[in-house]
Amino acid sequence: MSRALLEVHGISVVFGGLRAVDDVSFEIHDREILGLLGPNGAGKTTCFNAISGVYPPTLGDILLDGARTNGAPPHGMARLGVGRTFQIVRPFSGLSVRENVIVALGGPRYRGNLLRSLTSWRKKGIADEAGAILDRVGLLDVADRTSGQLPIGSLRRVEIARALALSPRLLLLDESFSGLRSTEIAQIEELIRSIREDGVSVLLIEHNMKVAMGLSDRVVVLDHGRKLAEGKPSEVASNQAVIEAYLGRGERGNVA
Repeated sequence: MSRALLEVHGISVVFGGLRAVDDVSFEIHDREILGLLGPNGAGKTTCFNAISGVYPPTLGDILLDGARTNGAPPHGMARLGVGRTFQIVRPFSGLSVRENVIVALGGPRYRGNLLRSLTSWRKKGIADEAGAILDRVGLLDVADRTSGQLPIGSLRRVEIARALALSPRLLLLDESFSGLRSTEIAQIEELIRSIREDGVSVLLIEHNMKVAMGLSDRVVVLDHGRKLAEGKPSEVASNQAVIEAYLGRGERGNVA
């Protein structure tokens, strides 16, 4: 197997008396798609937040390419090559789709007032770079539309485009299929596979089990903050502890 790009070693995240993540460990390798699964409240998004620098783990270590990143802020993690989307899409609704990507491209150049800085970023080279990313995700035809006018399927792509603007080595996708039609789901699946082929590792949270199991090379399942299972989708789908976590005790079958 290829080397580990991301290593999560025994992390716990505690909020007061709540242990949202409890001694969780896993690795993501180069060009791997890893699914982070579990019922609601399992600790998946908290894991994402710890990896992306929203808050540091209370215990344990996170290593990116062998270097410890505990305590690095989100913008620091972005500069290290970690891109992220969010379950609830929040584009700059008054800006065009292209300008949303330009903002992400201009992050390292940002100084002071955002909109004033944006004016200087609208140079042809940066606009062309944003256009190339939008073409990559299938949004070039709506590049100059106001993002607030787009349907949810297109907004999911805007989120991915903004994350790709960071030139990530690791892409964290939080419910990127939520609210999509079957044709849109198939298109995003194809996009994610192509992103992996470009050399980007992907960690995804997804409640659609058919999508998650079909897309992931391996999956990690959390329940009540602890790691319940890890392995290939076919192995995890028949794990009785996983079935009980999703369906309740006494149920038999396959979660996929």
